[in-house]
Amino acid sequence: MSFNLFLQQFLNGLSIGSVYAIFALGYTLVYSILGIINLAHGAIFALGAYFTYALMGGTFGFNGLLANATLPIKLPFAIALILGSSLAGLVGVAMERIAFQPLRRKGSDPLLTVVSSLGVAVVIVNLIQYLVGAESYTFPAGAYGNLPPAINFGNPQNPIPIRSVQIVIFAVSVVIVAILTYFINRTKYGKAMQAIAEDPITASLLGINTDGFIVLTFFLSSFLAGLAGTLVASSVSIAGPYFGIAFGLRGLAVIVLGGLGSIPGAVLGGFVIGLAEAFVPSEYSAYKDAVAFGILFIMLIVRPQGLLGRRFVQKV
Repeated sequence: MSFNLFLQQFLNGLSIGSVYAIFALGYTLVYSILGIINLAHGAIFALGAYFTYALMGGTFGFNGLLANATLPIKLPFAIALILGSSLAGLVGVAMERIAFQPLRRKGSDPLLTVVSSLGVAVVIVNLIQYLVGAESYTFPAGAYGNLPPAINFGNPQNPIPIRSVQIVIFAVSVVIVAILTYFINRTKYGKAMQAIAEDPITASLLGINTDGFIVLTFFLSSFLAGLAGTLVASSVSIAGPYFGIAFGLRGLAVIVLGGLGSIPGAVLGGFVIGLAEAFVPSEYSAYKDAVAFGILFIMLIVRPQGLLGRRFVQKV
């Protein structure tokens, strides 16, 4: 492999790895607070992409209840991205109120909550299909303004072209990760969330509104899922209602690889899997999905707690 090809694949891996990272952060936030895996995260991922597409003035296909429908507004991509992700966040809040809070108040087994989240995922996916059909949708060519299709990181003799959309995705992802890291580690709200993650009962006794912060956690988690879904869809397309399922599975691999409940681990795991997929030879590209789970399988054997996770000690 030439150096130019290596550098190109490395930059591609950073781009997709950064999306995996912010998607996995949503999983991590919910797991840190409630100790459960939200299997509806992939469905929210797809929903965020649909919201942004609609807010940009996109027209839906000829199937579904909203066949040929278009919103009367046409927002710029950046604004539509924020609003679409926020709507995904509100769906996450509604999901928590309907599917998670009742079980939590009854002290149900965490496994029942996982099953409930799976049910929510099925409902969302089928609702999307009922409303807008199963067609693929492509974002407008000018979504990122007047950026050129690709930027050359080499020279005319040895070009290293990287798609502009991938550079934007990487930059946005880095900014989001930095903001979230600052929020969790430097603000009083982030400190309160850390306290709830450590011991919710003690945090409640100290006057922290546990229920309110759980709602905030679900909003942030779903916002990140919707953001990641839009970034991926703007690079490829919205490949139907099941668009988020494959990414949901990859997100699970990322958080286990990085360490359950570890925010730095989710970021590191995302980049590791993104880079590993980028270096899969083109003739074996159909097997890229196996890369994440192959790495996960090896990690579970060698280091079950993940790259940056803590080893759990069971007290008896």
